Amino acid sequence: MFRKSPFSLPPEQYGGARKRIFIGLMLASCFVLCALVAFFLVLPWAGLFETRHWLPMISITFGISVIIALLWLCILLVFYIYTGKYVPGVDSVRHVTVRLFFPLMELLAKAVGIDRGKVRRSFIKVNNELVLSAGRIVRPEELLLLLPHCVQRSSCPQRLVHNPDNCRRCGGCPVDGLLALRDKYGVRLAIATGGTIARRIVVGLRPRCIVAVACERDLTSGIQDSYPLPVFGVLNQRPHGPCIDTLVPMPALEDAVRIFLGLAAPVTQGRG
Repeated sequence: MFRKSPFSLPPEQYGGARKRIFIGLMLASCFVLCALVAFFLVLPWAGLFETRHWLPMISITFGISVIIALLWLCILLVFYIYTGKYVPGVDSVRHVTVRLFFPLMELLAKAVGIDRGKVRRSFIKVNNELVLSAGRIVRPEELLLLLPHCVQRSSCPQRLVHNPDNCRRCGGCPVDGLLALRDKYGVRLAIATGGTIARRIVVGLRPRCIVAVACERDLTSGIQDSYPLPVFGVLNQRPHGPCIDTLVPMPALEDAVRIFLGLAAPVTQGRG
């Protein structure tokens, strides 16, 4: 029952980040929220409700109910993350985590001196494992490869954002290989200059699944913005620094494409 998830991914693909970072910060966030809610349990004894004899009972009931709900959400999600076993209602738990817990987790990480990039990479790793555990298989036309414009060589004069096929396929940047991957599997491919354009592309193409390549910051915001649409994030490589002449780990990207097309099972070799 408590066997480790078969969808666990190798930390090396995420800069060494492990999901224990995400789990630890999530539990800490839950504790902070429970402490805040406990304030409602103290109010009845603070002499504020002397003229409203029915308010203490409402305050106590509300506080206890919310604390139990928060603890249940955390326990359910930790079980799902660790075992990879789907539990009824876990989709709602993921929604609460993405919208509520993660912003608080980033604040806590900053307060205790944990690198924000490491937290984001851990979040992406956990998200990818949860997406894989859902076992979604799509047709090629339903899968979108979403790429940042920085994969194009900065000195290239071609305009690829609106039409990647404008690429001359000179081999000077990853776009040539990405187009070859698209043609090989028949999936869709788009290049975005930022979050607004990326959202517009997703709304226009309406894919059932997205494999996105970007940095930690953009992947994290993209996963949050696209929920509940499943987004599998692949971290780019930045030999020249952020946002310029970035590279794509093509083997990892092709593996993800094959998994969502039902051509390969997830290769699991992670340790947490």
